[in-house]
Amino acid sequence: MSDETCYLISDNGSYRPDATLSLRRLADRLGSRIGEIVHPVSLLHSTRISPDKLDGRAAEIFEPFVINKLKEGIRRFHVIPLFFGPSAAILEYMPQRVEVLRASWPDLEVRISPCLVNPEDSGDERVARILIDHIYAARLQRKFKTPSIALVDHGAPRIKVTEVRDHLAKQVRNLLPESDFPEVRACSMERRDGDKYAFNEPLLERVMGSEGFDREVIVSMLFASPGRHAGPAGDVAGICEEAAKVHLELVWQMTELVASHEGILDVLFSRFTEGLTSEPVSWEGEIPNWAAPK
Repeated sequence: MSDETCYLISDNGSYRPDATLSLRRLADRLGSRIGEIVHPVSLLHSTRISPDKLDGRAAEIFEPFVINKLKEGIRRFHVIPLFFGPSAAILEYMPQRVEVLRASWPDLEVRISPCLVNPEDSGDERVARILIDHIYAARLQRKFKTPSIALVDHGAPRIKVTEVRDHLAKQVRNLLPESDFPEVRACSMERRDGDKYAFNEPLLERVMGSEGFDREVIVSMLFASPGRHAGPAGDVAGICEEAAKVHLELVWQMTELVASHEGILDVLFSRFTEGLTSEPVSWEGEIPNWAAPK
């Protein structure tokens, strides 16, 4: 058995090659920063991408990757999440699967660093400033004068994730001059049905074309990497295109994505460092879809 720690940077996963390629670039850059190999490993989905679209190297996802490393004798893992807030994927799915693996490897230890944004730390404006850099770049690209800002995330079933969206929107509002950017509004791309998920409102489709958002609009993308939602022809772009067909004076521009900004490395490195002293994850409740490792 090896004493070494295996480091991973993990996103939710995507069926789009660009997302995996982006995660690989981040893993290489973060590995150089911390002086360790950092493996790009999504939680789910990405193994459905043909290796031919990934420079001949298949994508890897969390559970099979960890099992292979366990068979090589590695027992310690440290995950750096490429997630803005505490999603169920990090707080529930990953600890549950770790608990399942411990049935076969009782000495397995997995530490998970904090997510990118901590709303309780009001002094940490690094992710907000990344968004602002991208906003100014989009404004320059389209030669907008006084655009409004629609800060959009995916939408989530956990209110704590939406609170991260709202926290960042407040920081962006405080940091941008109102004379140049009269409106900043947080919104989501989509939400689940039912009143219990109304905290995701407003949706982007209801913001685009509404009062204050019917002329120049910059869509500030609270997405880490490209994929089905955030790519050039993704769902967010589709929502904006449909709005522009109805509101003929609406002109819009999406920003670049967060992981493309050099400043994300500082955030990831900080979260990595915080995670070094964290306790290994565990799970004591029921585990849905229990499946013993193969």
